[in-house]
Amino acid sequence: MSTTDTTGPAGPTGNRTVLVLLDTPGVELRSPVLELITLARRVGRVEAVALESPSIETLAQLGAHGVETVRQAELSADGHGVAGDVTHLTPVLAEALAAAARGSDADVVLLTSSFPNKEAAARLAFLAGAGLVVDATGLDIADASGEGDAAGVVVADKSVFAGSWDVRSAVTTDLAVVVVRANSVLPEPVAEAVKTDVVGFAVELSAGATATRVVSRTVRESSSSGRPALGEAAVVVTGGRGTNGDFAPVVELAEALGAAVGATRDAVYEGWHDQFVGQTGVTVAPRLYVGAGVSGAPHHRGGMQASQVIVAVNSDPECPLFEISDFAVVGDLADVLPQAAAVIREHRESQG
Repeated sequence: MSTTDTTGPAGPTGNRTVLVLLDTPGVELRSPVLELITLARRVGRVEAVALESPSIETLAQLGAHGVETVRQAELSADGHGVAGDVTHLTPVLAEALAAAARGSDADVVLLTSSFPNKEAAARLAFLAGAGLVVDATGLDIADASGEGDAAGVVVADKSVFAGSWDVRSAVTTDLAVVVVRANSVLPEPVAEAVKTDVVGFAVELSAGATATRVVSRTVRESSSSGRPALGEAAVVVTGGRGTNGDFAPVVELAEALGAAVGATRDAVYEGWHDQFVGQTGVTVAPRLYVGAGVSGAPHHRGGMQASQVIVAVNSDPECPLFEISDFAVVGDLADVLPQAAAVIREHRESQG
């Protein structure tokens, strides 16, 4: 295992190396990746992994968060060459992460929670014989003074059964692969920035990794263009059947808050929005969740009740979503949301 001793914000972290996958190294890093780095510093010495060249902005962010090394994959060329969209294939990503983990003698690999990353993490765990935890909300090291296989190993926290239970999973294999849900921690830079170096490493891809190729892509317009991605936003405003198809008040409040816009499944089926929050839709756990005109069906609650603060706005005082809300507003969302948006804008303007 790794031998560099590191001390992070939470104290001595032991002789561990933690690899963090950079989802968007060619542009500025998104908040979920900076959250991963913050968590990783609590566990050991952090290195980043990228499948493309990191930008100057990315290197500056990494330095500000204490990452000294970026391992950039150099993919081997097969009979047809390796280029373009092959880096988006999950088998390619998994094999690149496996090579990076071997080269750095890593103890932990962290990825942000997205559908492609979850698939790549599962493939990586299979290739490396690693323990896997998906949608974790926290990460630390078990008390080394304890007894049994779990003493001194990586432990991941997560919510299960639609947020009804909180569990801790100890990874007893040599390598832990952990997919971390967005908004698990606040990103924290280090006290003194470091210089970040880029080190290339070779990846010999198997024939199976490039057996499937992306030959074309179609970019479709999204109603949430210009706003945070729904699955990783710190603030989410969701509209339901109570909007009667008019999402203007929902969008107005979301813009005032800098929030993502979501919908219930029924609202999406009606064609009022394009992404729904729920167990079979997008699962969210923002710091603030506002449900407007949302009844709170079990399917929907299963996709959002892990939110830190829940605000419900509904004209029905018996609305089931009120049962799990921190704040409940009984009223017409067409009146309540614009008023709230106006007050928020006024407050921000007064703050300069």
